[in-house]
Amino acid sequence: MVLTRAGNGTLESCEREKPVALPGEILVKIHACGVCRTDLHIVSGELPDAQIPIVPGHEIVGTVEAVGDGVRALAVGDRVGIPWLGYCCDACQYCKTGRENLCAEARFTGYQLDGGYADYTVVDARYAFTIPDAYSDVDAAPLLCAGLIGYRSYRMAGDGRRLGLYGFGAAAHILAQVAAYEGREVYAFTSPGDHKKQAFARGLGAVWAGDSTAAPPEPLDAAIVFAPVGPLVPEALSHLVPGGTVVCAGIHMSDIPAFPYHLLWQERVIRSVANLTRQDARQFLALAARVPIKTSVARYPLADANRALDDLRSGRVEGAAVLIPEGPAEAG
Repeated sequence: MVLTRAGNGTLESCEREKPVALPGEILVKIHACGVCRTDLHIVSGELPDAQIPIVPGHEIVGTVEAVGDGVRALAVGDRVGIPWLGYCCDACQYCKTGRENLCAEARFTGYQLDGGYADYTVVDARYAFTIPDAYSDVDAAPLLCAGLIGYRSYRMAGDGRRLGLYGFGAAAHILAQVAAYEGREVYAFTSPGDHKKQAFARGLGAVWAGDSTAAPPEPLDAAIVFAPVGPLVPEALSHLVPGGTVVCAGIHMSDIPAFPYHLLWQERVIRSVANLTRQDARQFLALAARVPIKTSVARYPLADANRALDDLRSGRVEGAAVLIPEGPAEAG
């Protein structure tokens, strides 16, 4: 499924020859690929510089079918996960200090590198990670971005006890479980009146769930804004304790409106999260197996990628949407 025109909003089905693994690469037979909100931003043209035509998708789980020259860490038959970060230079100041997520030469899966809305893909072997055995292919897919970016956001939020999550979708439903596992209180904020998602959040351990415009019953130590809605930033700030942090977790967000300085005063912090590192992937996948995190997924055949994107856009997905190259649609 290919995006052939920037901002077109619709993917087209096409046939391509099976790709070949070049030196340092692996060929992966795809078994599942998560549908991320970033894919929506790419398909809608909200993110610039996409490599058109592009196969979207960066929450990929599959099996290594061939390895290129020089690949030693992976072998044919290994099951791997492929995330958003697909290349960095390994030479700049950011790469040398473990911050390759900020590398100016970084390239990203499903954005500048063909991704997982397909039967096969090739990837630099350095950016493929072993998936814990406890997870099925479908259940593991959301861990590769909703989990990884969510985990980086979670760490940036600090270790305060009361954590607010604005937008209770794929990432939040994973991070709520991590926070509960670590003994923290989760306060879930959803679109006004979305009682179904509020009940979903409470079922995953949230101590409170309500509208994004509501005040939580206790001040928050930190908040993570997953919804790409700029006005939620000052809203979250208004509910923080002094010294608290608001983390903007998305790659794209509508403009943040002006707000009174007193909301930021007392050493409150607003910060963004950009991409992920390979160390994030190693740490989070190990943690996911320990918790263990349970993902809630809605399954779609690959040919229904446009329907999956539309369901995500309209808020009809509870948890995460996952594409399957073969087989009928099934709610999971």
